[in-house]
Amino acid sequence: MAISKRLRDWLLHRDVDASVRYRVLGDALGKSQGDPAVVRARKQIGQKGWAAQILSRQHRDGHWESETISQFELYRPKYSGTLWSMLALSDLGVNPKDPRIVKAAELYLRVYQHAKHGLGFPDQEICFMGNSVKMLIKFGRLHDPRVQKAIATIAHKQKKDGGWHCFRSSTGTLDGWEGMGAFAVIPEEERSPEVRRSIERGAEFYLERRLLNEGPTPYAPWLRLHFPVHYYYDFLVGLDFMTALGYGKDRRLRPALNRLERMRNRDGTWNLDALQPDSDDPNYPVRRSYYAMGFELPGRPSRMITAIALAVLKRAGR
Repeated sequence: MAISKRLRDWLLHRDVDASVRYRVLGDALGKSQGDPAVVRARKQIGQKGWAAQILSRQHRDGHWESETISQFELYRPKYSGTLWSMLALSDLGVNPKDPRIVKAAELYLRVYQHAKHGLGFPDQEICFMGNSVKMLIKFGRLHDPRVQKAIATIAHKQKKDGGWHCFRSSTGTLDGWEGMGAFAVIPEEERSPEVRRSIERGAEFYLERRLLNEGPTPYAPWLRLHFPVHYYYDFLVGLDFMTALGYGKDRRLRPALNRLERMRNRDGTWNLDALQPDSDDPNYPVRRSYYAMGFELPGRPSRMITAIALAVLKRAGR
């Protein structure tokens, strides 16, 4: 799929957030990490723009928002507290060697460390654990023993049907995607045999359901595109980790890829459909006050969503 000059200029203009330019150059255009434009964009992440805005709210000891430090306090408030801010920063591509990121990662690992499972909160809940592993790997902590134990726990907690669930259940759900998201950022040569088997089983779970089919009726939030994702699922989230894991050419992804292409605007862009939380599930109400994190306006063309969509289509050979 060719990217028009007009679209390329819209995505790569010098005033566009560096996180978008970094993703477009590397993931959509296929430039190497050593390419001068990629290096330049990466250096700018956290110096100004979206990542810098998040980092400007960080306390001196490495956390966000709360006055005290504990497992629950680093989790709250949704979606502006420590966990959510760190997730967003990892997805924005901030430099893991930035002293502010080093401090935050060390604090996070210390507060959430678990002797047996590496990380724990609460009861090794898979949504938390998968997100934490993905984030910490992006922050350069793949070989930390606590992260390695958490990776093994994710594989161990996989259901018999190949999926995962964030609540008590004997079966998996598409919403329990965080384990696959974590596995997708482990370099292929670093994946243990157990992780490889878990990926294969997880991929079958998602492919059998075409990334969307669970229950008798379509679930509307899974058809809406979001960023940042945090822990809510949509089919672009599924396409992103499935194509990153090498399943882009599987015919069972075609319905989701076709849907993504149909959602493209005439000018080649995609919209940001909604901010999180976005749930139509009557069994999962938002019980507490929350602060939605967003960098672009819902209902309008989104540079970040467009960058992710273009990368997915490139990996899928489209």
